Amino acid sequence: MARLFYLLSGWPLFVLHLMGSVMGWLAYLLSPSYRRRLVAHARMAGLTRWQRWQAVAHAGKMVGELPRLWGRPRDQALGRSVRWEQVEVVEHALAEGHGLMVVTPHLGCFEITAQAYAERFGAAKPITALYRPAKQPWLAEMLKSARNRPGMLTSPATLAGVRQMLRALKKGDTVGILPDQVPPEGMGAWAPFFGREAYTMTMAAKLVAQTGCAVVLLRGERLNWLDRLRQGCDYVVHARRVPADVEHLLAQGDAAQSAAAINRLMEEMIMQAPEQYLWGYNRYKGPRAEILTSASGEVQP
Repeated sequence: MARLFYLLSGWPLFVLHLMGSVMGWLAYLLSPSYRRRLVAHARMAGLTRWQRWQAVAHAGKMVGELPRLWGRPRDQALGRSVRWEQVEVVEHALAEGHGLMVVTPHLGCFEITAQAYAERFGAAKPITALYRPAKQPWLAEMLKSARNRPGMLTSPATLAGVRQMLRALKKGDTVGILPDQVPPEGMGAWAPFFGREAYTMTMAAKLVAQTGCAVVLLRGERLNWLDRLRQGCDYVVHARRVPADVEHLLAQGDAAQSAAAINRLMEEMIMQAPEQYLWGYNRYKGPRAEILTSASGEVQP
């Protein structure tokens, strides 16, 4: 399987996206549970039928582009395939010197955001991204190679991994978080997400409270073939600083309020390109019983 991934990594992106769209529709048509979940979640957010259909294809495109993203040689730059919007937001946040947390939901090409950051800023301020190791040995080995690139480190979703992220922030470096991923039991709080209670991670607030780091939202927009021709790139990374009142709220460390604030920000980001969100993700499931925090509920250095 790994050989197939590396073989596909050299294929043109439009071909991978076309194949991915087909896979997305096959998954939608052949899996009733996935189809019901995607439709229900998209309807809660007010998506039209056309937007839901686009979301089906984009979910497949996300899978289709992974060989290119994961199989890209470590010394091969993204170069002109990625364009930044408001990159000065990241520059100013790093200049403050208190560390930086970049927050990216399951929206668009979220894999590209960390790679784009690492290529542009990683030499001076590397990024450490939290991840959950894959169960399949071949996939785990591939992810280890793909995500540990120059200027980019990975941290396992364990207490040791969270401490690694805390140390990175205290050094003034950067960490990356997917805030709409269901955290293990004890690492979150229930908060509204598109009108329904969802178990939401509180680690972001704990890290901000203990380090005073800046928080920036990153969104990796996946361009269609016509926009790629017009703009001369494959993806656009949009950067936005979290409003000052939200950063202040996160710094206070209140679990329930911070989770609700994070979800509101995620809703705003998602509705900027709703057809590129993974609506089929089981966002409202209950947390798994894993203990990643201390008894006090605080991240300890």
